[in-house]
Amino acid sequence: MSARTVVFLRHGRTEYNAAMRLQGQVDIPLDAVGHWQAEQGARSLAAAHAATVVVASDLTRAAETAGYYGKATGLSVALDERLRERGFGEWEGMTGEELAERWPDEYAAWRRGEEPARAGAESRADVAARMVEAVTEHAGALDEKDTLVVVSHGAAITLAITALLGLDPSTWRGISGLNNVHWSQLQRSGANAHPAWRLVAHNVGADFSLDEWASGPDWIFQPTSA
Repeated sequence: MSARTVVFLRHGRTEYNAAMRLQGQVDIPLDAVGHWQAEQGARSLAAAHAATVVVASDLTRAAETAGYYGKATGLSVALDERLRERGFGEWEGMTGEELAERWPDEYAAWRRGEEPARAGAESRADVAARMVEAVTEHAGALDEKDTLVVVSHGAAITLAITALLGLDPSTWRGISGLNNVHWSQLQRSGANAHPAWRLVAHNVGADFSLDEWASGPDWIFQPTSA
């Protein structure tokens, strides 16, 4: 048996997201906009998908985002370190400009779709393998009518979806990344079908313009009166 539906939800905005810094497995919390995104997104996702089980990366930004969805649905959240973001080694915490200055050749190769050489990063295949292992395990414990919600990170989610669709995560880059607190839905295929999962929705979010979603509403930045 296995859940019929798996929904991948990306975490809310962090200060590193806002500054365009590569996060990897740096354990950074949501910023004010990220908390607002997580709350609004949780309401929208809860209205669209009645989850049976919620699992999340144990990194703070994902766990906090999952907590809002858990509150909206009345579900507890289980944490699983296999759902962490891809590790980027020495590159974590740096901007693209800093990477291009310090590792020009390696950064250029990464932007072309190659693995970041000598950075100490996890390979795409390794990230996909641990993500698929976790998702398959949690989904396999559920009934065919159930829905599993997985709260994770941009690169990790993209690689997991690629692998679950039967594509090679080491070379295939045809799936765009998710915006903060946006989700993708996979549905199990019929018996003996290949691939076992089908992508039925991608990068879905709450009903806000992307500009407002990325920056947050004005009231977040207004100082409170003494």
